[in-house]
Amino acid sequence: MAGADVTASWDEPGLRTTPPDSPWARRLTPYLCGLITLIVLAWAAELPYRLGLALYSEQALAAILALSLTLVFLGVSVRRPGGSLPWYDWVASALALAAGGYTAVRYPVLAEEFFFRPLETTVLGLILIVLVVEALRRTTGWSLLGVLLLFFAYALFGHLVPGRLAGRSLEVLEMFSFLGIDNVAMLGLPLRVISTMVLIFIFLGQLLLRSGGSAFFSDLASALMGRSRGGAAKIGVFASALFGSISGSAVANVASTGVITIPLMLRSGYKPHVSAAIEAAASTGGQAMPPIMGAAAFLMAELLGVSYGEVVLAAILPAILYYLAVFIQADLEAGRQGIGPVVAAEIPPLRKVLREGWYFPIPFAVLIISLFRWNLTPATAGLYAAGSLIALSLVLSYRGTRLRWGDLLESLKGTGQASVQIVVIGAVAGLIIGIVEVTGLSFGLTFVLVQLGENSLFLLLALTAVVCIILGMGMPTTAIYFLLATLAAPPLVQLGVQPMAAHMFVLYFGLMSMITPPVALAAFTAANLAGAEPIRTSITALRFGWPGFVVPILFVLSPSLLLYGSPLEVTLAAVTGMAGIWMVSAGLAGYLVGPLTAFTRVSLGLGGLALLIPAQAFPGAWLLESGGAVLCLFLVTREIRGRGTSSS
Repeated sequence: MAGADVTASWDEPGLRTTPPDSPWARRLTPYLCGLITLIVLAWAAELPYRLGLALYSEQALAAILALSLTLVFLGVSVRRPGGSLPWYDWVASALALAAGGYTAVRYPVLAEEFFFRPLETTVLGLILIVLVVEALRRTTGWSLLGVLLLFFAYALFGHLVPGRLAGRSLEVLEMFSFLGIDNVAMLGLPLRVISTMVLIFIFLGQLLLRSGGSAFFSDLASALMGRSRGGAAKIGVFASALFGSISGSAVANVASTGVITIPLMLRSGYKPHVSAAIEAAASTGGQAMPPIMGAAAFLMAELLGVSYGEVVLAAILPAILYYLAVFIQADLEAGRQGIGPVVAAEIPPLRKVLREGWYFPIPFAVLIISLFRWNLTPATAGLYAAGSLIALSLVLSYRGTRLRWGDLLESLKGTGQASVQIVVIGAVAGLIIGIVEVTGLSFGLTFVLVQLGENSLFLLLALTAVVCIILGMGMPTTAIYFLLATLAAPPLVQLGVQPMAAHMFVLYFGLMSMITPPVALAAFTAANLAGAEPIRTSITALRFGWPGFVVPILFVLSPSLLLYGSPLEVTLAAVTGMAGIWMVSAGLAGYLVGPLTAFTRVSLGLGGLALLIPAQAFPGAWLLESGGAVLCLFLVTREIRGRGTSSS
């Protein structure tokens, strides 16, 4: 299950794909996929440096981009299923390989003599950008492509935009030359982070899939949660939290874990739309779940210029609050519907699971120790974790599954195949960032939004949240965060919002687009698996994932929820936050120790929201928090006593 999560590639829902039909394409594909992974592993291991080769990182990025584009045109064709690979896809594949390979070899010269080789850089930039645009359309559809085309239009005609948003326009040839070759554009930060960090963890996930690690974590979730009320849903929440952290896609997480957890929930008695909603909400939250957080943790650390560990620490409490809400509501829903544990025959003994799979947590321990104790880079730490997993899994087995040498080759191939879409998205994110920087759009947009926020921070937060959700619709997680971190976070920071809080704010609201109608990709994918109505599933998923809309506003007002502050402030924010999550969740579910009246539901919800507000959020906030605590304590005590009296 974990492996399928991280290996979402050409079969991921939402991609218009068909496998290569040509015998030549089928033969080439595994080698090209494996070559991508080998380049990534060699760079993470600093192999060129150890061999005395002075290479630019952009040379590796150009090679990875060339191979990824080639794979797109070989495997994601515009032809009808069953047809042969058309000649223009062969031409596009050859152009991608030739232009990208030429750029990789010639980059040292191009970088040193950029202004003296306008024809060469323009032709290369034009070819690569056109191929990236078409690859984007084939792999992600029209939503992100439409955004990219708007930015291209601004780059050419930004000087015609009235007011403060007017920008410097680029000549057509200048645009292709700069965006295609410069290291602050297509070959810039987004592609570098994806290629040197994210792909390492996709490789780790591939190894988990083939070594039996996915089965171990599934069994562990079942053994720990299956015997409790609503155990099937809790297994889904727990498994999605584990695997969603590694996955770079909420949709892929749903598509992989959901095929197991949703039928399990349906058999236990959960309604189809509820089963799908729980899986969608849990999978969406995995993208903000430490220690890996999909790709977001590495990207955020690079953009903020802080350590990876600082990002992980800041993300811990919001992620706990999010999953606590989903977990509690799954439990309360089970209590309200009278849903019991999972059938005992389907629950593996915990002792047996731990005895056979005790070694699978070791690679994650290696990862954490490498990052926080040895202060290694994420890429090197991920390489160490993968190496430890290989060493253990070649000797030990789980449920008869042991890693074989052939599985290593399959992992190399699978990593390259899974990386195709995210590499294309990284190149597109670099194009957008390059346009924003060179045209001055970032300064104009920040100025306009800061002027708005000077009158009302809440208005700016609300507007930013809406923009995040709209821009995030239909986009993969990596693209969402890059786009929003470039456009939406700077105005918040300019107004005095703590930088980490600003970036976490846009990350959370961008992710919530995955379950927000009308384009709720994670919810719609889960609804398809459950046979449920999509919009109803999406609305129900919003109820389960409601902290994703509330908690970001709270940690903007008071970063204590991001572990910034004194130990007493952080502890108080954590305790009252968890209590508030419980109370609001009970109000939404309409159940605590028994069914709740409408008045009690509303009262618990209001009291819980008051509890959630950190005492340092604004002057007098501690009074509101104290009042919420008193109200909730009174209501909970009354419900417990009333239930005890009625039962006696």
